[in-house]
Amino acid sequence: MMAAGTPLDAHLTNLAAALVPFRRHEPLLSRWGTALARRLVDGGRLLVAGNGGSAAEAQHLTAELVGKLREDRQPLSAIALHAETSAMTAIGNDYGYDEVFARQVRAHGRDGDILLLLSTSGSSANLLAAARAGRDSGLTCWALTGPAPNPLAELCHDVLAVGSADSQVVQELHLVTSHLLCEYVERELPLALAAPGAPVRTGVEVVLDGGAGQQAQGVMRGEA
Repeated sequence: MMAAGTPLDAHLTNLAAALVPFRRHEPLLSRWGTALARRLVDGGRLLVAGNGGSAAEAQHLTAELVGKLREDRQPLSAIALHAETSAMTAIGNDYGYDEVFARQVRAHGRDGDILLLLSTSGSSANLLAAARAGRDSGLTCWALTGPAPNPLAELCHDVLAVGSADSQVVQELHLVTSHLLCEYVERELPLALAAPGAPVRTGVEVVLDGGAGQQAQGVMRGEA
């Protein structure tokens, strides 16, 4: 049994307090999942960035999308900008740390791509610069932050703000958000793949439950 007043008790109390209001984000997560699935199927990409623990959370998300969450499926294009260590250090050295993500956004982002920025404070200068670069380049900008209002939330088109003053709880619910976003993306993929109106890329390998690969025609849209 937990002893009252222990670090464990305090942490779980803060987490429990944030869990109930987190449920209100279900419509937003569903909407993000639909938009992201359709954009990725159409040949777009997700760019993600964060600092410190938020960088780890962001990279966890890209791993689930390029790999898989539950069922085998085609890989989806998701890039963690902070994982580009040579680019990060070169940009930081030449242009300053505030530009380490913004310059990559301008390099890799295309009109209609999605930029997701994670920050517990919502005030990291390099993420604010990335959001401005994303908007200037025509990207859809989303943020995962701690309590709003905050500067990053104001710069992005959409935000999921965790209303907890405990940064550890915020990061833990950002991880929950990443898993749920992947769940909604994978749920939406069959509908996105079936949508008409775009070229079809053929010959994509589909790995079935038994682990055997098959060549299937027309399973993912985009250029060959």
